[in-house]
Amino acid sequence: MGKPEKKLKKILRILGIAGAVYGVFRFLLPLVIPFLFALIFAVWLHPSANRISHCLRWKIPGIKRQVTVPEGAVAVMELLLIFSALAAMACFGGRKLFQEIVRLSEHLPSRIREADRVLTKLCRLTEKTFGLKSDFVVLALRTLLREGMFSLRQRAMTLIVGHSAMCLRFCIYAGVFGAIVLIATGLLVQEMDFWKKRIRNSEFQREWNQVCERLTSAGAAYLRAQGMILILTTLICIFGFWLMKSPYYLLAGIFVGILDALPIFGVGTVLIPWGILMLFIGNWRKAVLLFVIYVVCYFLREILEAKLMSRKVGMTPFETLLSMYVGLELFGIAGFLLGPVGLLMIRDLSRIWETDEGGEAAAAGGQE
Repeated sequence: MGKPEKKLKKILRILGIAGAVYGVFRFLLPLVIPFLFALIFAVWLHPSANRISHCLRWKIPGIKRQVTVPEGAVAVMELLLIFSALAAMACFGGRKLFQEIVRLSEHLPSRIREADRVLTKLCRLTEKTFGLKSDFVVLALRTLLREGMFSLRQRAMTLIVGHSAMCLRFCIYAGVFGAIVLIATGLLVQEMDFWKKRIRNSEFQREWNQVCERLTSAGAAYLRAQGMILILTTLICIFGFWLMKSPYYLLAGIFVGILDALPIFGVGTVLIPWGILMLFIGNWRKAVLLFVIYVVCYFLREILEAKLMSRKVGMTPFETLLSMYVGLELFGIAGFLLGPVGLLMIRDLSRIWETDEGGEAAAAGGQE
């Protein structure tokens, strides 16, 4: 067993590191978030920008020195091409989604009547099962839905009118944010050698390298796993809803895929109640398809997360869920990502500090 003073010192060290990480996330990160994105893009694009810049060299007659395209300009052009491709894909997908939304709005009255018919059938069954008065549950549910729709409509109008100026500010902020990211990416790529040399000569070189390497490997594993799960889940749902002959298979598949990416929710949030509803109305084919889609998506997530994340991230599922919840309480929606990152930083910095203290103690003992 360790000495009480050593245990207390370890607890205080962990608390101090946790407080420092919280302070960085709370106060410093919002100020440097565009430059953090620029750093990620710069590290990613620097090798290709360097190669392309070396290829784009030519001599101008009468000038002995070669003329080259700066690496930073090449990186900015690469980033613009990537963003343009993503915007084109978003426009194509958005056009398809808009068509499905228009089709949904055109068929909305018939869908409402169908839903009313199904709910009425369920209410009749409930009344018969519990021996209630005829139309008691039906009238209560219709009154509840009518009041709920009125309240929802009022709140929607309030949000639209009250947040129009906020949407305009958000658009302006997004434009400024994107411009800063582009410019900072070009500058960082251009000055990459300078910053590498500066980090090598820094006092915190070992800590920086170890934490960055750890976060890079864990972050890459996490994003790769979640990205693959999101894409495959969305494709499976789209294909399954297409087999169900749903006219909104693309819209529904993307919605369920995004819902599955949220830690608290999942595909079962939609597919299980939907499947139970299909069983109640006697549509066995759709019910079976929905349950099959759920099982496939569930095992897909379990297999891919275990294969791609467990070794790289180094956190158990309980630790991941706990860190996500604490991050959500501290930082809002961004805490889903900041929570696990913060836990990794606290753990790795504590180990580095403990190793340094052990080495200093051993050195002091040797001198004695």
